Amino acid sequence: MFDTMTMTKVLGAFCGALLIFLLGGWVAETLYHTGGGHGDEEHAKGYVIEVAAADTGAAAEEGPSLEELLATADVAKGKKVFGKCKACHKLEDGANGTGPHLANIVDRAVSSADGFAYSGALVAVAETWSAENLDGFLKSPKGFAPGTKMGFSGLKKPADRANLIAYLQSQ
Repeated sequence: MFDTMTMTKVLGAFCGALLIFLLGGWVAETLYHTGGGHGDEEHAKGYVIEVAAADTGAAAEEGPSLEELLATADVAKGKKVFGKCKACHKLEDGANGTGPHLANIVDRAVSSADGFAYSGALVAVAETWSAENLDGFLKSPKGFAPGTKMGFSGLKKPADRANLIAYLQSQ
């Protein structure tokens, strides 16, 4: 079907195309190389743009305070937010689930639910579940108490946290 000369031409064309492809890749890498993580920081091409440091303290203070949010908190909305919690927590005194019961949680001593094995990380950061401590914990449990067993990522909206705290106070 194919003679030796035809096979040699096909193989030569294939090798030539491969050579052009590899040389093209090498030329492109040489022209457009920016040092992207190859450990050659000294020869990396690029520009450093310096910007003024942002004052995060002032930005964090913007918005209503926790006291203002609690004064205007909506218990009905807090009950709705509690829907995220009720898979692991119960409101009945002594009814521990995956997490400890939350009956009378506001101003209760930390790690004081009988029959629940706490991780110990909570006692190191707070003595009681004040509204401020609950707010910090509900915002980011692992950020507030590193090492806590609670796997919840947190409530990002301050109004949701205040509504939930008001709901827990009402129980």
